[in-house]
Amino acid sequence: MDMGISGRTAIITASSKGIGRECAFALAREGTNVVLCARNIGQLTQTANALKNLVGEERVLAIQADITKEADLNNLITTTLGHFKAVDILVYIGGSPKRGGFNDINTNDLRAAFEMTVIPAWQLLQLVVPGMRERGWGRVITVQSRSIKEPVPDLVSSVATRPGVASLFKYVADEAAADGVLLNVIVPGRIETDRFNSGAAAAPIGREAYIQKKLADLPIGRFGAPNEIADAVCFLSSERASYITGAALKVDGGVIRAI
Repeated sequence: MDMGISGRTAIITASSKGIGRECAFALAREGTNVVLCARNIGQLTQTANALKNLVGEERVLAIQADITKEADLNNLITTTLGHFKAVDILVYIGGSPKRGGFNDINTNDLRAAFEMTVIPAWQLLQLVVPGMRERGWGRVITVQSRSIKEPVPDLVSSVATRPGVASLFKYVADEAAADGVLLNVIVPGRIETDRFNSGAAAAPIGREAYIQKKLADLPIGRFGAPNEIADAVCFLSSERASYITGAALKVDGGVIRAI
């Protein structure tokens, strides 16, 4: 299937590893120019080099940035525009709020969660959506958490903040749709990332017991892979998704009980 996005330019935040990295590679394979963004310069450089080997140096730009810092976001967009002239696709992956239940999280933790999820989303949308609307084409996708659909144990700060990102995307989707700018949310289930494996290794019940517990209520019977999220992101970034906006697409193996 031709996705129709060859020659477009995509920014992917948190793209030095995990889901973000897979999104970058998937979009690059469809012919887009790719702008990588991450805090860790070592991991960022490693990913950029691997991607350049795949698609060529001229189609890859790596920019070190902390998305909780407004100056870094401004530099990310300004540098991209200077290099590729436009931002056509934005894949926003925010930070991971501190784990814990209601009695474990304090106000400062909650404020930090808000500043690593909602605020960067707001700032990035303000930076890229107006240009997309002027040009009459744009795709903005955010990868969030199943906490936007239902409470997740030990993730109260995520439950309290991530739905705000989804609602913001829905609001802007309504405003921008007539100008050809489509915004959507990906809702992943249990994806086997470094973060997931770290949680399993640190589980008090032991890694194997933790994994079996997490598999028990997964209808599909296995964990997802980062590239399966990337495939969905790639589709929503494409011309093939031209009548989809303001949606929250579950890529969850059936684990989310909400419809």
